[in-house]
Amino acid sequence: MSLNTESKYPSRRAYVVKVRSDAKPDELAGRVENLVTGSSREFASGEELLESLASDLKANAEGKP
Repeated sequence: MSLNTESKYPSRRAYVVKVRSDAKPDELAGRVENLVTGSSREFASGEELLESLASDLKANAEGKP
């Protein structure tokens, strides 16, 4: 039996989401930052937030050896 040494929640998938002070539930806006790479993107809707996360995950997956 082999053990999986990969964490279920790896650090490279850790993010900080900062929501703007003027954001509202139907007007979500802010910035999301990857804690490992330091890359950040602004978003102006919940959809853009999810797109930013998906794009970052895809870029990280493609960059894996």
